[in-house]
Amino acid sequence: MPKSNPAADTRDLLSVADARRIILDSVSPIAGWERVAVRAALGRVLADDVIAPCNVPAHDNSAMDGYAVRAADLAGTGDTALSEVGTAFAGRPFSGIVGMGQAVRIMTGAAIPEGADTIVVQEVVRRDGDRILVPAGQKAGQNLRRAGEDLAQGGVALAAGSRCGPAELGLIASLGIAEVIVQRRLRVACFSTGDEIASIGRPLAPGQVYDSNRYTLFGALSRLGCDLLDMGVVADDPAVLENALRDASLAADVVITSGGVSVGEADFIRDMMARMGKVAFWKLAIKPGRPMAFGRIGDAVLFGLPGNPVAVLVTFYQFVQDALLQMMGVSPLPAAQRFRVPSEVAIRKQAGRCEFMRGRLLRDGDRLSVTLAGAQGSGVLRSMSEADCFIVLPDECTGVQPGDMVLVEPFTGLI
Repeated sequence: MPKSNPAADTRDLLSVADARRIILDSVSPIAGWERVAVRAALGRVLADDVIAPCNVPAHDNSAMDGYAVRAADLAGTGDTALSEVGTAFAGRPFSGIVGMGQAVRIMTGAAIPEGADTIVVQEVVRRDGDRILVPAGQKAGQNLRRAGEDLAQGGVALAAGSRCGPAELGLIASLGIAEVIVQRRLRVACFSTGDEIASIGRPLAPGQVYDSNRYTLFGALSRLGCDLLDMGVVADDPAVLENALRDASLAADVVITSGGVSVGEADFIRDMMARMGKVAFWKLAIKPGRPMAFGRIGDAVLFGLPGNPVAVLVTFYQFVQDALLQMMGVSPLPAAQRFRVPSEVAIRKQAGRCEFMRGRLLRDGDRLSVTLAGAQGSGVLRSMSEADCFIVLPDECTGVQPGDMVLVEPFTGLI
Protein backbone atom coordinates (compact mmCIF):
# COMPACT_ATOMS: atom_id res chain seq x y z
CA MET A 1 0.00 0.00 0.00
CA PRO A 2 1.55 3.36 -0.99
CA LYS A 3 2.27 5.78 1.80
CA SER A 4 0.09 8.86 2.07
CA ASN A 5 1.63 12.18 1.09
CA PRO A 6 0.67 14.91 3.62
CA ALA A 7 1.81 17.62 1.23
CA ALA A 8 -0.46 16.27 -1.52
CA ASP A 9 -3.38 16.21 0.90
CA THR A 10 -3.06 19.94 1.39
CA ARG A 11 -2.68 21.04 -2.24
CA ASP A 12 -6.26 22.35 -2.45
CA LEU A 13 -6.01 24.25 0.84
CA LEU A 14 -5.63 28.03 0.87
CA SER A 15 -2.59 29.38 2.71
CA VAL A 16 -2.94 31.56 5.79
CA ALA A 17 -1.38 34.55 4.00
CA ASP A 18 -3.67 34.19 0.96
CA ALA A 19 -6.76 33.83 3.16
CA ARG A 20 -5.88 37.00 5.09
CA ARG A 21 -5.31 38.89 1.83
CA ILE A 22 -8.64 37.77 0.35
CA ILE A 23 -10.52 38.69 3.52
CA LEU A 24 -8.96 42.13 3.94
CA ASP A 25 -9.38 42.90 0.23
CA SER A 26 -13.07 42.03 0.55
CA VAL A 27 -14.08 44.29 3.45
CA SER A 28 -14.20 48.06 3.84
CA PRO A 29 -15.23 50.51 6.56
CA ILE A 30 -18.94 50.68 7.30
CA ALA A 31 -20.90 53.89 6.78
CA GLY A 32 -22.37 55.86 9.64
CA TRP A 33 -21.09 57.95 12.51
CA GLU A 34 -22.23 59.53 15.77
CA ARG A 35 -21.09 62.26 18.11
CA VAL A 36 -20.22 61.11 21.63
CA ALA A 37 -18.81 62.60 24.81
CA VAL A 38 -15.09 62.05 25.37
CA ARG A 39 -15.64 59.48 28.13
CA ALA A 40 -17.96 57.52 25.85
CA ALA A 41 -15.29 57.40 23.14
CA LEU A 42 -13.14 54.76 24.86
CA GLY A 43 -12.55 51.95 22.37
CA ARG A 44 -14.33 53.82 19.58
CA VAL A 45 -12.82 54.67 16.20
CA LEU A 46 -12.59 58.31 15.13
CA ALA A 47 -14.62 59.06 12.01
CA ASP A 48 -13.06 62.51 11.61
CA ASP A 49 -9.71 64.11 12.36
CA VAL A 50 -9.43 65.79 15.75
CA ILE A 51 -8.02 69.25 15.04
CA ALA A 52 -6.17 71.12 17.77
CA PRO A 53 -8.08 74.36 18.52
CA CYS A 54 -5.14 75.71 20.51
CA ASN A 55 -1.46 75.14 21.12
CA VAL A 56 -0.45 72.39 23.55
CA PRO A 57 1.19 73.53 25.69
CA ALA A 58 -0.49 76.89 25.45
CA HIS A 59 2.66 78.80 26.44
CA ASP A 60 6.39 78.30 26.84
CA ASN A 61 6.87 76.55 30.17
CA SER A 62 9.48 74.87 32.33
CA ALA A 63 10.18 71.15 31.94
CA MET A 64 11.90 71.03 35.35
CA ASP A 65 11.87 72.54 38.82
CA GLY A 66 14.70 75.09 38.92
CA TYR A 67 15.48 78.69 38.05
CA ALA A 68 14.52 80.79 35.03
CA VAL A 69 17.52 82.84 33.91
CA ARG A 70 18.94 84.78 30.99
CA ALA A 71 21.50 82.75 29.05
CA ALA A 72 23.41 85.98 28.29
CA ASP A 73 24.16 86.36 32.03
CA LEU A 74 25.84 82.96 32.41
CA ALA A 75 29.63 82.84 32.51
CA GLY A 76 31.52 80.42 30.30
CA THR A 77 33.74 79.36 33.21
CA GLY A 78 33.19 79.35 36.95
CA ASP A 79 29.99 80.15 38.82
CA THR A 80 27.53 82.91 37.95
CA ALA A 81 25.93 84.73 40.90
CA LEU A 82 22.32 85.83 40.33
CA SER A 83 19.74 87.54 42.52
CA GLU A 84 16.50 85.65 43.12
CA VAL A 85 13.61 88.07 42.50
CA GLY A 86 10.49 85.92 42.70
CA THR A 87 8.79 82.57 42.06
CA ALA A 88 6.73 81.20 39.15
CA PHE A 89 4.21 78.43 39.85
CA ALA A 90 2.17 76.35 37.40
CA GLY A 91 -1.04 78.34 37.07
CA ARG A 92 0.43 81.36 38.89
CA PRO A 93 3.06 82.99 36.66
CA PHE A 94 5.68 85.52 37.76
CA SER A 95 4.31 88.91 36.74
CA GLY A 96 7.59 90.82 36.47
CA ILE A 97 10.47 90.83 34.00
CA VAL A 98 13.74 88.95 34.57
CA GLY A 99 16.45 91.58 34.22
CA MET A 100 20.21 91.43 33.97
CA GLY A 101 21.76 89.41 36.81
CA GLN A 102 18.39 88.13 38.05
CA ALA A 103 16.72 84.71 38.37
CA VAL A 104 13.21 83.49 39.18
CA ARG A 105 12.49 80.29 41.07
CA ILE A 106 10.27 78.22 38.77
CA MET A 107 8.21 75.02 39.07
CA THR A 108 7.56 72.39 36.42
CA GLY A 109 4.82 73.54 34.05
CA ALA A 110 5.03 77.19 35.04
CA ALA A 111 5.07 79.80 32.27
CA ILE A 112 8.52 81.16 31.42
CA PRO A 113 8.84 84.72 32.81
CA GLU A 114 9.38 87.53 30.37
CA GLY A 115 13.11 88.12 29.84
CA ALA A 116 14.19 84.55 30.76
CA ASP A 117 15.17 82.00 28.12
CA THR A 118 16.85 79.16 30.01
CA ILE A 119 16.01 76.88 32.94
CA VAL A 120 18.74 75.72 35.32
CA VAL A 121 17.68 72.66 37.30
CA GLN A 122 17.59 73.14 41.04
CA GLU A 123 19.93 70.22 41.75
CA VAL A 124 23.00 72.02 40.35
CA VAL A 125 22.33 75.43 41.95
CA ARG A 126 23.92 76.48 45.26
CA ARG A 127 22.63 79.25 47.53
CA ASP A 128 24.77 82.08 48.87
CA GLY A 129 22.57 84.24 51.07
CA ASP A 130 19.98 85.91 48.85
CA ARG A 131 21.88 84.93 45.73
CA ILE A 132 22.12 81.69 43.76
CA LEU A 133 25.31 80.33 42.20
CA VAL A 134 24.92 78.69 38.79
CA PRO A 135 27.81 76.49 37.60
CA ALA A 136 29.27 76.78 34.10
CA GLY A 137 28.21 74.38 31.35
CA GLN A 138 24.53 75.44 30.98
CA LYS A 139 23.07 75.60 27.47
CA ALA A 140 20.87 78.42 26.22
CA GLY A 141 17.23 77.34 25.93
CA GLN A 142 17.66 74.19 28.01
CA ASN A 143 14.75 72.57 29.88
CA LEU A 144 12.09 74.61 28.06
CA ARG A 145 8.87 73.28 26.56
CA ARG A 146 7.76 75.58 23.76
CA ALA A 147 4.16 76.57 23.06
CA GLY A 148 2.68 74.13 20.53
CA GLU A 149 5.52 71.67 21.06
CA ASP A 150 3.10 68.78 21.62
CA LEU A 151 0.39 70.03 19.28
CA ALA A 152 0.27 73.13 17.14
CA GLN A 153 -3.00 75.02 16.78
CA GLY A 154 -4.78 73.89 13.61
CA GLY A 155 -2.80 70.66 13.36
CA VAL A 156 -4.19 67.12 13.36
CA ALA A 157 -4.10 65.89 16.93
CA LEU A 158 -5.59 62.47 16.12
CA ALA A 159 -6.29 61.20 12.62
CA ALA A 160 -9.54 59.59 11.51
CA GLY A 161 -9.16 55.84 11.96
CA SER A 162 -7.47 56.16 15.34
CA ARG A 163 -8.93 53.94 18.05
CA CYS A 164 -9.39 55.81 21.30
CA GLY A 165 -7.56 54.40 24.29
CA PRO A 166 -6.83 56.08 27.64
CA ALA A 167 -4.01 58.20 26.18
CA GLU A 168 -6.21 59.38 23.32
CA LEU A 169 -8.97 60.40 25.73
CA GLY A 170 -6.46 62.43 27.70
CA LEU A 171 -5.09 64.04 24.56
CA ILE A 172 -8.58 65.05 23.42
CA ALA A 173 -9.36 66.45 26.87
CA SER A 174 -6.09 68.43 26.87
CA LEU A 175 -7.47 70.34 23.89
CA GLY A 176 -10.64 71.28 25.75
CA ILE A 177 -12.77 69.21 23.35
CA ALA A 178 -15.89 67.72 24.97
CA GLU A 179 -17.26 65.62 22.09
CA VAL A 180 -15.81 63.71 19.14
CA ILE A 181 -17.22 62.11 15.99
CA VAL A 182 -16.80 58.33 15.91
CA GLN A 183 -17.76 55.51 13.58
CA ARG A 184 -21.00 53.78 14.49
CA ARG A 185 -20.53 50.45 16.19
CA LEU A 186 -20.11 47.41 13.98
CA ARG A 187 -23.13 45.10 14.27
CA VAL A 188 -22.21 41.42 14.51
CA ALA A 189 -24.70 38.53 14.66
CA CYS A 190 -23.41 35.30 16.14
CA PHE A 191 -24.80 31.79 16.59
CA SER A 192 -23.63 28.23 17.09
CA THR A 193 -24.90 25.29 15.04
CA GLY A 194 -25.41 21.66 15.87
CA ASP A 195 -27.90 19.31 17.52
CA GLU A 196 -25.15 18.28 19.90
CA ILE A 197 -24.79 21.83 21.28
CA ALA A 198 -26.70 22.74 24.44
CA SER A 199 -27.09 26.19 25.95
CA ILE A 200 -25.75 26.65 29.45
CA GLY A 201 -28.25 26.38 32.28
CA ARG A 202 -29.98 23.37 30.75
CA PRO A 203 -29.31 19.69 31.49
CA LEU A 204 -27.28 17.87 28.84
CA ALA A 205 -29.04 15.25 26.75
CA PRO A 206 -27.05 12.13 25.79
CA GLY A 207 -24.27 13.06 23.37
CA GLN A 208 -24.56 16.82 23.95
CA VAL A 209 -21.92 19.34 25.06
CA TYR A 210 -22.36 22.85 26.39
CA ASP A 211 -21.88 25.74 23.99
CA SER A 212 -18.64 27.53 24.82
CA ASN A 213 -18.03 29.12 21.44
CA ARG A 214 -20.68 31.83 21.77
CA TYR A 215 -19.12 32.90 25.06
CA THR A 216 -15.55 33.09 23.79
CA LEU A 217 -16.83 35.03 20.77
CA PHE A 218 -18.91 37.24 23.06
CA GLY A 219 -15.74 38.11 24.98
CA ALA A 220 -13.68 38.74 21.84
CA LEU A 221 -16.37 40.82 20.13
CA SER A 222 -17.24 42.81 23.24
CA ARG A 223 -13.58 43.66 23.75
CA LEU A 224 -13.50 45.05 20.22
CA GLY A 225 -16.52 47.22 20.97
CA CYS A 226 -18.97 45.56 18.56
CA ASP A 227 -22.74 45.58 18.99
CA LEU A 228 -23.47 41.87 19.38
CA LEU A 229 -26.68 40.12 18.37
CA ASP A 230 -26.55 36.70 20.08
CA MET A 231 -28.85 34.34 18.18
CA GLY A 232 -28.21 31.33 20.39
CA VAL A 233 -27.92 27.76 19.13
CA VAL A 234 -29.40 26.82 15.74
CA ALA A 235 -30.32 23.20 15.08
CA ASP A 236 -28.96 21.09 12.22
CA ASP A 237 -32.08 21.70 10.16
CA PRO A 238 -31.65 23.27 6.71
CA ALA A 239 -34.84 25.34 6.89
CA VAL A 240 -34.13 26.62 10.39
CA LEU A 241 -30.53 27.38 9.52
CA GLU A 242 -31.50 29.19 6.33
CA ASN A 243 -33.92 31.40 8.22
CA ALA A 244 -31.29 32.14 10.87
CA LEU A 245 -28.72 33.14 8.25
CA ARG A 246 -31.23 35.34 6.44
CA ASP A 247 -32.34 37.07 9.64
CA ALA A 248 -28.74 37.57 10.75
CA SER A 249 -27.67 39.03 7.39
CA LEU A 250 -30.54 41.53 7.47
CA ALA A 251 -29.80 42.64 11.04
CA ALA A 252 -26.01 42.83 11.06
CA ASP A 253 -22.94 43.91 9.12
CA VAL A 254 -21.17 40.65 9.94
CA VAL A 255 -22.46 37.14 10.64
CA ILE A 256 -20.27 34.71 12.56
CA THR A 257 -21.26 31.08 12.95
CA SER A 258 -19.41 28.22 14.64
CA GLY A 259 -19.72 24.64 13.50
CA GLY A 260 -21.25 23.19 10.37
CA VAL A 261 -18.56 24.03 7.79
CA SER A 262 -16.85 20.67 7.29
CA VAL A 263 -17.98 17.88 4.94
CA GLY A 264 -20.30 15.92 7.23
CA GLU A 265 -23.87 15.12 6.20
CA ALA A 266 -25.24 17.63 8.72
CA ASP A 267 -22.81 20.43 7.84
CA PHE A 268 -24.88 22.94 5.89
CA ILE A 269 -23.20 26.34 6.25
CA ARG A 270 -20.96 26.17 3.19
CA ASP A 271 -23.72 24.99 0.83
CA MET A 272 -26.14 27.59 2.12
CA MET A 273 -23.55 30.33 1.75
CA ALA A 274 -23.08 29.32 -1.89
CA ARG A 275 -26.84 29.24 -2.51
CA MET A 276 -27.74 32.41 -0.58
CA GLY A 277 -24.65 34.46 -1.35
CA LYS A 278 -21.02 33.90 -2.21
CA VAL A 279 -18.28 31.63 -0.87
CA ALA A 280 -14.74 32.94 -1.30
CA PHE A 281 -13.09 29.92 0.34
CA TRP A 282 -13.83 27.26 2.94
CA LYS A 283 -10.68 25.16 3.44
CA LEU A 284 -7.41 26.52 4.86
CA ALA A 285 -3.91 25.14 5.25
CA ILE A 286 -4.04 25.72 8.99
CA LYS A 287 -4.21 23.67 12.17
CA PRO A 288 -6.43 23.94 14.08
CA GLY A 289 -9.16 25.43 11.93
CA ARG A 290 -8.99 23.93 8.42
CA PRO A 291 -12.78 24.06 7.79
CA MET A 292 -13.41 27.81 7.82
CA ALA A 293 -15.73 29.48 5.35
CA PHE A 294 -15.62 33.12 4.28
CA GLY A 295 -18.05 34.91 2.02
CA ARG A 296 -21.17 37.06 1.95
CA ILE A 297 -24.89 36.71 2.41
CA GLY A 298 -26.72 39.75 1.09
CA ASP A 299 -24.86 42.83 2.32
CA ALA A 300 -23.36 41.01 5.32
CA VAL A 301 -19.89 39.51 5.55
CA LEU A 302 -20.06 35.92 6.80
CA PHE A 303 -17.44 33.92 8.67
CA GLY A 304 -18.24 30.25 9.14
CA LEU A 305 -15.83 29.22 11.88
CA PRO A 306 -15.05 25.64 12.89
CA GLY A 307 -16.88 24.01 15.76
CA ASN A 308 -13.90 23.04 17.90
CA PRO A 309 -13.38 25.63 20.67
CA VAL A 310 -9.66 26.24 20.16
CA ALA A 311 -10.08 26.39 16.38
CA VAL A 312 -12.72 29.10 16.87
CA LEU A 313 -10.29 31.30 18.79
CA VAL A 314 -7.34 30.63 16.46
CA THR A 315 -9.33 31.49 13.34
CA PHE A 316 -10.95 34.50 15.00
CA TYR A 317 -7.64 36.06 15.99
CA GLN A 318 -5.79 35.15 12.81
CA PHE A 319 -8.50 36.14 10.29
CA VAL A 320 -11.67 37.66 11.71
CA GLN A 321 -10.37 40.28 14.15
CA ASP A 322 -8.40 42.34 11.62
CA ALA A 323 -11.32 42.21 9.19
CA LEU A 324 -13.65 43.57 11.86
CA LEU A 325 -11.17 46.30 12.77
CA GLN A 326 -10.93 47.29 9.12
CA MET A 327 -14.74 47.42 8.89
CA MET A 328 -14.77 49.54 12.06
CA GLY A 329 -12.56 52.04 10.23
CA VAL A 330 -9.31 51.40 12.11
CA SER A 331 -6.37 52.64 10.06
CA PRO A 332 -3.72 51.44 9.93
CA LEU A 333 -4.40 47.95 11.24
CA PRO A 334 -2.23 47.04 14.23
CA ALA A 335 0.69 44.80 13.33
CA ALA A 336 0.93 41.47 15.11
CA GLN A 337 3.85 41.32 17.53
CA ARG A 338 5.98 38.30 16.68
CA PHE A 339 9.51 37.30 17.64
CA ARG A 340 11.69 34.20 17.85
CA VAL A 341 12.70 32.33 20.99
CA PRO A 342 14.14 28.85 21.60
CA SER A 343 11.73 26.01 22.23
CA GLU A 344 12.14 24.07 25.48
CA VAL A 345 10.45 21.00 24.03
CA ALA A 346 10.25 18.88 20.91
CA ILE A 347 7.16 19.49 18.77
CA ARG A 348 5.95 17.04 16.12
CA LYS A 349 4.64 18.45 12.85
CA GLN A 350 4.14 17.49 9.23
CA ALA A 351 4.75 19.87 6.35
CA GLY A 352 1.84 21.39 4.49
CA ARG A 353 -0.12 23.40 7.07
CA CYS A 354 0.64 26.38 9.29
CA GLU A 355 0.09 25.28 12.88
CA PHE A 356 -0.76 27.49 15.83
CA MET A 357 0.28 25.73 19.03
CA ARG A 358 -0.66 27.12 22.41
CA GLY A 359 2.52 28.10 24.25
CA ARG A 360 3.74 29.61 27.50
CA LEU A 361 6.70 31.97 27.54
CA LEU A 362 9.37 31.28 30.16
CA ARG A 363 11.81 33.85 31.52
CA ASP A 364 15.17 33.03 33.07
CA GLY A 365 16.88 36.35 33.76
CA ASP A 366 17.17 38.05 30.38
CA ARG A 367 16.54 34.80 28.47
CA LEU A 368 13.12 34.01 27.01
CA SER A 369 12.04 30.59 25.80
CA VAL A 370 8.74 28.87 25.16
CA THR A 371 7.08 25.58 26.03
CA LEU A 372 3.75 24.00 25.16
CA ALA A 373 0.77 24.93 27.31
CA GLY A 374 -1.12 21.74 28.05
CA ALA A 375 -2.76 19.33 25.63
CA GLN A 376 -2.91 20.67 22.07
CA GLY A 377 -6.16 19.12 20.86
CA SER A 378 -8.49 21.54 19.07
CA GLY A 379 -11.22 20.79 21.59
CA VAL A 380 -9.08 21.48 24.68
CA LEU A 381 -10.04 25.06 25.50
CA ARG A 382 -8.11 24.89 28.76
CA SER A 383 -4.88 25.05 26.74
CA MET A 384 -5.87 28.56 25.60
CA SER A 385 -6.55 29.62 29.16
CA GLU A 386 -3.17 28.31 30.32
CA ALA A 387 -1.25 29.80 27.37
CA ASP A 388 0.09 33.31 26.86
CA CYS A 389 1.18 33.00 23.24
CA PHE A 390 0.80 31.12 19.98
CA ILE A 391 3.77 29.12 18.72
CA VAL A 392 3.53 29.65 14.96
CA LEU A 393 4.96 26.78 12.92
CA PRO A 394 4.95 27.60 9.17
CA ASP A 395 3.79 25.29 6.41
CA GLU A 396 7.24 24.00 5.58
CA CYS A 397 8.20 23.14 9.17
CA THR A 398 8.62 19.39 9.75
CA GLY A 399 9.10 19.47 13.51
CA VAL A 400 10.96 21.22 16.28
CA GLN A 401 13.74 20.02 18.54
CA PRO A 402 14.60 21.49 21.96
CA GLY A 403 16.71 24.61 21.41
CA ASP A 404 15.35 25.31 17.93
CA MET A 405 14.20 28.89 17.38
CA VAL A 406 10.45 29.22 16.86
CA LEU A 407 8.15 32.13 16.08
CA VAL A 408 5.83 33.20 18.90
CA GLU A 409 2.89 35.59 18.90
CA PRO A 410 2.10 36.84 22.42
CA PHE A 411 -1.53 37.14 23.45
CA THR A 412 -0.84 40.56 24.99
CA GLY A 413 -2.32 43.05 22.57
CA LEU A 414 -3.95 40.25 20.61
CA ILE A 415 -6.39 38.61 22.99
